[in-house]
Amino acid sequence: MYALLLRLLSPFVPKAAAWTDGRHGLLDRIQEQLRDEKAPLVWFHCASLGEFEQGRPLMEAYQTEYPDHKLVLTFFSPSGYEVRHNWPGADYVFYLPLDTGANARAFLDAVKPRLAVFVKYEFWYYFLRELQRRAIPTICVSAIFRSEQVFFQPWGGFFRRTLGFFTHIFTQNQASAELLRGAGLRGVSVAGDTRFDTVLRTASAPPRHLPLIEAFTDDWCPVLIVGSSWAEDIAVLTPLLQQYQQELRFIVAPHEINEANLRRVEAALPGQVVRYSQAEAATVANARLLLIDNVGLLSFLYRFGHFAYVGGAFGKGLHNTLEAAAFGLPLLFGPTYHKFQEAQDLVELGCAFPVSSSDELLKAFGMLYHREEARLQVQDQSLDYVHDHSGATRKIMSWMQAEQVK
Repeated sequence: MYALLLRLLSPFVPKAAAWTDGRHGLLDRIQEQLRDEKAPLVWFHCASLGEFEQGRPLMEAYQTEYPDHKLVLTFFSPSGYEVRHNWPGADYVFYLPLDTGANARAFLDAVKPRLAVFVKYEFWYYFLRELQRRAIPTICVSAIFRSEQVFFQPWGGFFRRTLGFFTHIFTQNQASAELLRGAGLRGVSVAGDTRFDTVLRTASAPPRHLPLIEAFTDDWCPVLIVGSSWAEDIAVLTPLLQQYQQELRFIVAPHEINEANLRRVEAALPGQVVRYSQAEAATVANARLLLIDNVGLLSFLYRFGHFAYVGGAFGKGLHNTLEAAAFGLPLLFGPTYHKFQEAQDLVELGCAFPVSSSDELLKAFGMLYHREEARLQVQDQSLDYVHDHSGATRKIMSWMQAEQVK
């Protein structure tokens, strides 16, 4: 039914078209590409781009530990596949075929993985059942669960059975592990969130040379980084952008790069915005807002910031806050953040400030902007938080080495 719906939508919705087109003849392509492969294969599956970044440190650690193995990476969503289908860390990158019994058998016949790793979400019944039937070690990493989910309801037996197909589930926190154990699952342990390892490595790596960004921020003016913004975020941010346009510089990276979103940001500060693709190092500082109209740059931008606003929490859900926290930036975001453990933690620590309106945003930002000691205190606490929660990759790799991969 889901596939049929996307086919019906594909003439009108680009993402639906990409999802449908990407699966046309998919199993034939997978079988053809893997037909003569002799090296041992390990399969990593990510729903989308966020889960890829979550699984990336584990994939890279696996490659270091087992250089003679090859990595098969699959995505469910076009937003992950389209951005990372050429990632050099994977030997093969595919869409995940639809979850049917026949597809699961054909896919596993072609891949023959020694190990399957699902990152955070994506509990596909037929794939997981077939992996268990073939006795292929299958783990879920950086998983997080909540009591209101269907797995833990009286009618959720089918979904609990799906979780039972995993050999081991590594959770982000103790509460998730206790929920799973209470539901009768035994192969469960707390490892933490592998994203901490990703963002810590990015923050500690030698700075990437970005001449346009450096020229834009060269006057030592405080910088507010707006990451993964949606239309609702820009509406809430506009009064702040206008009030502080002479005191701050703004770098805005929309979640989706399209003309409508770019023009929406430009309308917030008419005449003060330059697009990254059109900027020149000699003149970029003449603008007050640098609009990022490409993909893949955001995680490198936070080191230029003094404050960060992370989008998504006025809609479906908050985007990645850890990338900014790894640089010690005070965080601002909308009210829909409770499904994200790190966001809850940062709010409780006083390092992040959820807001529900432009007035609340102005108040919270003003408190930080006019009190430098408060900003510096947040910086220290955020950095400590990220460092204290790193190490999930090492824990999971230790389990693989001891229990599964021989």
